[in-house]
Amino acid sequence: MNHMRDPGLLARDAEGLFWMARYLERVENIARLIDVTQSFESPGFETEAWYGLIRINADEANFRERGFSADAVHVKRFYLLDKGNSTSIPACLEGARTNARTLRPLMSTEMWRQINMFHRFVSRITPENLEGDALSRLCTKIKEGVQAHTGITQGTLHRDQGWYFYELGRYIERADQTTRMLDIKYTALLPRGKEEKRVAELTQWNAILRAAAGYHAFKRQARAQFAPEDVVHFLLRDPSSPRSALLCIRRIESHLDDLRRYYGLSTVAEALELSEMLRELILEKPLGHILATGLHEYLDLIQIHLHELAGAVGRVFFRDWRPAPISAQKQVQTQVSA
Repeated sequence: MNHMRDPGLLARDAEGLFWMARYLERVENIARLIDVTQSFESPGFETEAWYGLIRINADEANFRERGFSADAVHVKRFYLLDKGNSTSIPACLEGARTNARTLRPLMSTEMWRQINMFHRFVSRITPENLEGDALSRLCTKIKEGVQAHTGITQGTLHRDQGWYFYELGRYIERADQTTRMLDIKYTALLPRGKEEKRVAELTQWNAILRAAAGYHAFKRQARAQFAPEDVVHFLLRDPSSPRSALLCIRRIESHLDDLRRYYGLSTVAEALELSEMLRELILEKPLGHILATGLHEYLDLIQIHLHELAGAVGRVFFRDWRPAPISAQKQVQTQVSA
């Protein structure tokens, strides 16, 4: 059912903007993870490092079913070449472009042209692009492609209701990706006592910060000898880090409140309540207590609430909300008639 007050924004448009933003946010995140995994892989731990990407995206079953082996070559192909994998970069970009096509009347010429050029570039990735320095260059171009889209969107997309749904999709996806990465990496890197192991772990924490585009910001405010708990705080609770869970949830809460206040969309009430609960969940307990009692369970709870929040938005505003599983391994692509 369409609860939009402004007849100029249909439910299908809100849905398309929401999913386009989610797909593109996911593309950048996967490119970041691949890039830092390649840059920071440790001798003897390559398979573990690359399979971590599969675990972050909850793609274990899909990866096995498609006949891949748990090594660097197959993980890279799974995410950079396999169009049949719904979480691959080509598949996500195809989903973003499909939604963009239905949104053409709402988009600037620059925005439409850029997403088509980006789609064309990704569709031409070859196995040769996945080796050595070529992979790093490829990941940089993919990240820059998403960043170009974000910049053009920021500069040209009209600030009406559609803008808020675009932002909701972007920040829900970003919060989900940050908590997934933190969950998998923290569990794998818990301190084990030996000094040489601790040095390797700190190197991996640096990689995690780079994957979250937060390395330099973290270094400006962290102690010289930082602890893993400092990284967890930065990624979960730093109010100024663009990819922290707290900043994402605050943006979501603010956008929902704006839809209610400025557009009279009182039907955001459930989603707004869930966003407030998420903010309280992130802040309510001392981080030391959370780490002592179980970070994994805590992050699972955040991810479940994010899933419920996306559902609360979709059920009210989108034409045919079909909730994805909590693993989010097979997000439903929005198919909208012109």
